[in-house]
Amino acid sequence: MHKAGLPGLCVSAWNSVRMASSGMTRRDPLANKVALVTASTDGIGFAIARHLAQDGAHVVISSRKQQNVDQAVATLQGEGLSVTGTVCHVGKAEDRERLVAMAVKLHGGIDILVSNAAVNPFFGSLMDMTEEVWDKTLDINVKAPALMTKAVVPEMEKRGGGSLVIVASIAAFSPSPGFLPYNVSKTALLGLTKTLAIELAPRNIRVNCLAPGLIKTSFSRMFWMDKEKEERMKQTLQIRRLGEPEDCAGIVSFLCSEDASYITGETVVVGGGTPSRL
Repeated sequence: MHKAGLPGLCVSAWNSVRMASSGMTRRDPLANKVALVTASTDGIGFAIARHLAQDGAHVVISSRKQQNVDQAVATLQGEGLSVTGTVCHVGKAEDRERLVAMAVKLHGGIDILVSNAAVNPFFGSLMDMTEEVWDKTLDINVKAPALMTKAVVPEMEKRGGGSLVIVASIAAFSPSPGFLPYNVSKTALLGLTKTLAIELAPRNIRVNCLAPGLIKTSFSRMFWMDKEKEERMKQTLQIRRLGEPEDCAGIVSFLCSEDASYITGETVVVGGGTPSRL
């Protein structure tokens, strides 16, 4: 029997990689997975929810306002996607419980959690910050993702495992002046990711982190609200454009898929080349 030589094997392997990366070998890598995405009615969260659903997942979106939930659900269902939603203030235990219960009731379990909710209630110097500012920022940005994780782990275990993605920020690596509590909270999420990854690995639950750079959303509007500011920001990036929410969505879907089955405890920076080392 003729045996393929090394060049032939290399070509075959390369073709397999190329076809997998382009989606030619399979569709719906998240088929029948159930995903919860917090703060997902606009911006990065909305783009992530859409992409997960496009990849085959049943997605439950959430936001603090019913009107925003209804609008986002209508938009995504109008695209033929399997999306439902409910109000969820991640700082409230009853809301977190309702979000989990809704996913279990509708779809029988939970496979994926994307913790995207965050606040930045203050801009200024350390000496002007109140204890309330620190409490609100750390409660929503750090404690809530940990408590959401606690809520979904039992449901993931019933399914044989799962995947968590925590959304941090480039500010975890390169702090922005005037955003002290926010910067600290996002750096804390890198540690939360690594700690949860260690604890949950025996349960077949992977935990990774996304650190977006400057993405054009309402949350980051102050950095690009006029053309002059936008141009200045572009000059700080190796890729001379600001990011779009969709630039983050595919990475999250990948991290939740079997293609990333050997990745946990990692942080992926989507920042246009912004320096990202502690």
